[in-house]
Amino acid sequence: MLPHQREITAHLDRAQTSLRAARDLWAAGYYDFATSRAYYAAFYAATAALLSENLTARKHSGLIALVHQRLVKTGRLAEEQGKALNWLFELRAIADYGVTTHISGPEAAQALQAAESFVQAIHTLLRQDAEPSSES
Repeated sequence: MLPHQREITAHLDRAQTSLRAARDLWAAGYYDFATSRAYYAAFYAATAALLSENLTARKHSGLIALVHQRLVKTGRLAEEQGKALNWLFELRAIADYGVTTHISGPEAAQALQAAESFVQAIHTLLRQDAEPSSES
């Protein structure tokens, strides 16, 4: 069992809850809020992945940098997933802080798909890490 298994599981659960909330918000036409929740789903999943390596970040930008350094550049996570996390972070800034700029329905749907794919990729990564190595 990983040292932070309870926290990892809690973050993965929170990622799934955020995805459900994002879907509900999107369906109700709250595209800014749906996009923000989509980003946070990816954020929680990324946090879980980094915790599995005993890493934490104090800022969102630090978390994203660690994901690229420890997961994307090492080939453990696809480059497209790293780009998706960056894009979701940029959209979240518009969604949360844009006064006159808003996220469209199609853009929010795309953000939700990107977040779902990212969360699934993290689940797959963590499952692979948990499997015993065939080299032993």
